[in-house]
Amino acid sequence: MSAPHEVDNLVIGGGLAGSMVGLRLASAGRSVTLLEKERSAHHKVCGEFLSPEAVEYLRQAGVEPLDLGAATIRFLRMSSKRTVVEAALPFTALSLSRYALDERMLLRAAESGCNVERGVFVEKLATHGQMAVAQLRGGESLCARTVFLATGKHDLHEWDRTPASQSDFIGFKMHWQLTPAQTEALRNFIEIFLFPGGYGGLSLVEGDVANLALVVRRAALRKKSGWEALLASILDENRPLRQLMQGSKALWERPLAISPIPYGYLAARPSGLWCVGDQAAVIPSFTGDGMSIALHSAALAAQMYLTGESMDEYYRTLHAQLSRGMLLATWGSRAMVSGAGHIFTPFFYSLFPNAMRWMAASTRIPEQALLTLPAT
Repeated sequence: MSAPHEVDNLVIGGGLAGSMVGLRLASAGRSVTLLEKERSAHHKVCGEFLSPEAVEYLRQAGVEPLDLGAATIRFLRMSSKRTVVEAALPFTALSLSRYALDERMLLRAAESGCNVERGVFVEKLATHGQMAVAQLRGGESLCARTVFLATGKHDLHEWDRTPASQSDFIGFKMHWQLTPAQTEALRNFIEIFLFPGGYGGLSLVEGDVANLALVVRRAALRKKSGWEALLASILDENRPLRQLMQGSKALWERPLAISPIPYGYLAARPSGLWCVGDQAAVIPSFTGDGMSIALHSAALAAQMYLTGESMDEYYRTLHAQLSRGMLLATWGSRAMVSGAGHIFTPFFYSLFPNAMRWMAASTRIPEQALLTLPAT
C-alpha cells in the first residue's frame, strides 16, 4: 500500500452540504479536497422542496434555482381518504430535482477552487492524533488535518450516528409524467398525502415532471409486500391523490429507496469530525426543511471553522438553533403515522386551517440564525 496523500481539508460527500462546505472553504483561500462516490449526476430520495432559507443560501453560493427550471410552490394541500384541506404557505417555495441541483452545486464548488474528485468511495475513516486517514476503495488513502462528513443519510463505516427518536422509516421516490390536466391541478401546490403508517408528497419539478416521495414505517411496508402493493393501496384509499395520478406514467422502471431514515437525529457533541447535512440533523420530511438545514449546517460549520471556533461550539450552536423545530416536527410526524393519525390530522387542520401555516413557519430555521455570506 502506498503512503497516504496528505490534504489540508477533506470533505466526504458531494451533496448540497458537502458542496457548500467545499465552496465556502475554497472561496476563503483554503486548500480543500471533496470526494464524491458517484461519477455523474444522479437522483436521490428527496421531496425536492426548497424553502426560502434554502433558496437564499443557494443564491449566496451563486446558484439560481429558477435558472434551472425550478417550479414555484405557494400552497399546501393535505389529503387522506376523501378529506382534503388547503392552505396558503406563509412563504413562496420552489421545487427542483436533486439531479439538477446537486450537479450545479458541485460545479460551483469546483469553480471556487475546490478540488472535486468523483467516483471515489471512502471505505473507512480512522483518526490518529490530530490527523484522519481515509481509506479509499482500490487501496489508496488520504490523510487530512480536518474532515467534514457530508455523506447524507448513508453512514460511513464505523461512524454510525446515535439512535434517533424516530428511525423505523423507509423512503421511496419516483418521478411521474402526469396528464396536462393533472399537471395544471398540481401547479403551485405541494400535495401532502397521509396513509396508514406513513405519508408523502407530490409536487412538480423542472420540466413539469411530478416528484412523488414518501416514507413508510417498516412494519406497514411489510404488510403490503413491497412498493407496488403499497402504492396501489395508497391510491385506492386516497381519492384526491388517485385523481391527481390516474393515467399518469412512471418515468423510471423502479423507485429509489433508502433505509433507515433517522428522523429527529441532531448531533449534539463532537465526534472528531465536522458533521454537516443529514450527518448533523435529519428533520421529518413533511416540513420541507431538509435541504435548508443541510445548507445552513454546512455554511455554519465552514464559517465557524474559518473564524477559528471549535468543533464543540459548532455543535452547541447548531443544537440550540434546531432543537425546538426538530422536536415539534418529530412530534408532528409521530402524530401523523400513529393509529388513526392519518385520518385525524387532516380533520384537525380543516377545523384549524391556520395551524397548517403555523406548523410550516414553526419548523423553519430561526431567522436570526441564518447566515449572510459574501457572494461567491
